[in-house]
Amino acid sequence: MIAIVDYRKGNLKSVERGLAAAGGDVLVTDDAAVIARADAVVLPGVGAFADAAATMEALGQAGVVRDRIAAGVPFLGICLGMHLMFEEGVEGAPDEDDESSTHNARGLAVLPGVVGAMPKQDDQGLSYKVPHVGWNTVRFPGERQEGEVDGSSPLFDGIPSGTYFYFTHGFIAPSGPFVIGETAHSVTFPSAVQYGDVAFGVQFHPEKSSDAGARLLRNFVSIVKGA
Repeated sequence: MIAIVDYRKGNLKSVERGLAAAGGDVLVTDDAAVIARADAVVLPGVGAFADAAATMEALGQAGVVRDRIAAGVPFLGICLGMHLMFEEGVEGAPDEDDESSTHNARGLAVLPGVVGAMPKQDDQGLSYKVPHVGWNTVRFPGERQEGEVDGSSPLFDGIPSGTYFYFTHGFIAPSGPFVIGETAHSVTFPSAVQYGDVAFGVQFHPEKSSDAGARLLRNFVSIVKGA
């Protein structure tokens, strides 16, 4: 059973439908005890970092999700759900404009670093629309060329580098060795991350990303069934 974590911030039906269409046995739940028994966990992207993190703590979800990831249970964080994998986030925090603030909201701390605001200008001074909304490409870091299929991460099995996915966000995760996908807007930012063998986060919305998103969700369901 794949538990979709409901932290009471929005409609999760599109994620539920996408995973069910991919062959998953899915349950939307806010019950920490149910999440603790799940075979896999999906943390969707709804709301602001600080508010979501506080609600997860209040409902007893944060510790359970952290424990499930540490236990090697398959995990997928989507958009804000990916952000929450990190140590801290500025979105919705008292000092949102100060990424060095000690008042940043605390995340799950599965991955290191602070999720900050996306710059509105690139390093040449050109302006970009933020939030970043719409279709954009995900490229795999390293030596792989555009159009080449990534063989290193099962989440992107059969999905070529340079494939388009649908984004809507104004904040970006920090970079590190955990990055398995990158996207360029005003800056190049992590659009997919991996922790261990079966825990993943994606900045885009696979449930809104047509055939490519459906393939990624099928890949995740296959990872769950093989775990």
